[in-house]
Amino acid sequence: MKETVRLTKWVAGGIEALLGIPVIGASIIIGLVWVPLAAMLAFHIVNLVLSKKEDLPITGSILGIVGNALGWIPFLGMIMHILTAVFVMMEAYKTKVD
Repeated sequence: MKETVRLTKWVAGGIEALLGIPVIGASIIIGLVWVPLAAMLAFHIVNLVLSKKEDLPITGSILGIVGNALGWIPFLGMIMHILTAVFVMMEAYKTKVD
């Protein structure tokens, strides 16, 4: 199960990094009528639950929840996506699989 959580964190980190790119991320979010924010919010909630169940770090998931809830605010959203990507990918990298 830890491998699954690790994989979902890598995926979440990659998507968050993409959404954090100034023009590209904004174009994706606005072009898809803010659906990516709602989808990533749900994805981070699932990651939070799975991480808690496996006793793994949850900081990245919490940042992702807050970041996607506030992602509609232009510059704050970009900063939150970048921070979330960094934290989630660091957690994924540090997760040891038995």
